[in-house]
Amino acid sequence: MTRHAPTLPQFVRDLLGSPPQRGGGLNNWFYRVARVLHPYRDVAEIVELLRAATAGEPIKQGEIERAVEQSKATAWKPGHPPKGLKRGSSWPKANAEQREAVIASHGGLVDLWEASPVRFEDNQSHAEEIIDALFPGNPLLCVGRSNTDFATRSRSEWRGKLAASQLIVPSPMTARIGWTQEGKESAHTLKTTGPRRFLVVEQDCGTIDEQAAVLLHLAGRAPLAVAVHSGSKSIHGWFYCHGQPEEKLRRFMQYAVSLGADRATWTRSQFVRMPDGARDNGKRQALYFFNPEVLQ
Repeated sequence: MTRHAPTLPQFVRDLLGSPPQRGGGLNNWFYRVARVLHPYRDVAEIVELLRAATAGEPIKQGEIERAVEQSKATAWKPGHPPKGLKRGSSWPKANAEQREAVIASHGGLVDLWEASPVRFEDNQSHAEEIIDALFPGNPLLCVGRSNTDFATRSRSEWRGKLAASQLIVPSPMTARIGWTQEGKESAHTLKTTGPRRFLVVEQDCGTIDEQAAVLLHLAGRAPLAVAVHSGSKSIHGWFYCHGQPEEKLRRFMQYAVSLGADRATWTRSQFVRMPDGARDNGKRQALYFFNPEVLQ
């Protein structure tokens, strides 16, 4: 007799049918879905289900298999409370009503610009002096022209080259080269990213004015150092957080996510837009807000 695999509960099928895009928490999604699949499928079947669900996304070698293996320790048992997960670890959904209230009570892009203690009103890039202020001394910085063309070098080695770059890790690095989760050598790894210096809030939803209103609101809760346009459709707000406990920063980021922020920038090694740098199409990533005083 052929043994039929048990039917998947509807919530598991719903999870399988709604994977995020790469850059939107895909790796975490693999882990979460694998957890609830263990009671119903063996490891090989789970890997195939996850692979099929994300067939259109660029998947790193071994990424799915690793998530499935790591999820075994916290595998869901129907009828039992979740095991090994920290309370409050999930990200909230965007609260449209709360976001609308914040937008209605704050100004827009012009207000963000006028609130900036330092303004550059010429057409020259000021990336060099901005980075000097954000990262004093001569730390190692991971900078990229793209997600595949990057390097980690000292601040002095990058001098004169930042205006043509579009990406940077918002915390200093601890080494020039490290090992990725796939076991490859790279200048851009989570393990070689140092303690947080800035927590960056990026929004892909709403108008530029609406995004500026959210950043102005968040600036009442944490020190906003920089707000830089992506050169496309979003503004990145850099909040100075050096030395702050992760629990406090997590609460702040959860609140920002509830207002429409992308949770991807919570990852310390996540690339963000170079302040006053340039996209690969040459569009300037203009600076709208700069307050070096919060770095004191």
